[in-house]
Amino acid sequence: MRRKLAAGNWKMNGLASALSELDALQDAASGAAEVLICPPATLISSASSHAGNVTIGAQDCHSAPSGAHTGELSAEMLKDAGASAVILGHSERRADHGESDAYVAYKTQAAWAAGLTAIVCVGETLNDRETGQTLDVIGSQLSGSLPDDCTGENTVVAYEPVWAIGTGKVPTTEQIAEVHTFMRSTLMSRFGDDTGSAIRLLYGGSVKASNAAEIFAVSDVDGALVGGASLKAVDFAPIVEALNAS
Repeated sequence: MRRKLAAGNWKMNGLASALSELDALQDAASGAAEVLICPPATLISSASSHAGNVTIGAQDCHSAPSGAHTGELSAEMLKDAGASAVILGHSERRADHGESDAYVAYKTQAAWAAGLTAIVCVGETLNDRETGQTLDVIGSQLSGSLPDDCTGENTVVAYEPVWAIGTGKVPTTEQIAEVHTFMRSTLMSRFGDDTGSAIRLLYGGSVKASNAAEIFAVSDVDGALVGGASLKAVDFAPIVEALNAS
């Protein structure tokens, strides 16, 4: 059975004082679901030293293990700092840094080589959605961003419609179900029934306490990748608790 996962992406937010939020998450993180927080790279080491029930991850990595890449961080460095997972292919990275599906796949392989779980993000823009291209876009991203050696242990897929990230807009449960059912079918077709059914599928995009239970009731939603609502334990804990109860 797939263990459910509540992942928080702090993005470019958080100083050392923010680590007190991990302490406030401990009770919620003691339930059935795995709780992962991906703070800025500057906080990974200190966060991992007192994470308790919370797993610590990173927000991105370079595709190379080392080299002349000023300002970049390799997956090995993140692992050494205390990370156990890394978010890859987030729409903000794809848009701001021009990351292609192929480059996301290279990064995924680098994450695996370092012993990190790769959380690979896919998602359509508002124009894609309005022109009926959602499943084509998702299918293309899955095909190009996921290497051939994906397993339920080394890979998580997060569906984040770009138009719902940080906007307060949330797809209907029917729309979420359509994409998650499509992703599950696509993964099973490519990797086989056992592996395809073992890979966890997260939903991300304006997830909050008030809609979490409804989203988690959707088939093949194994958890959430949460942005702004993960910054404060008072906002994130109810989401985790909803997942524990689902």
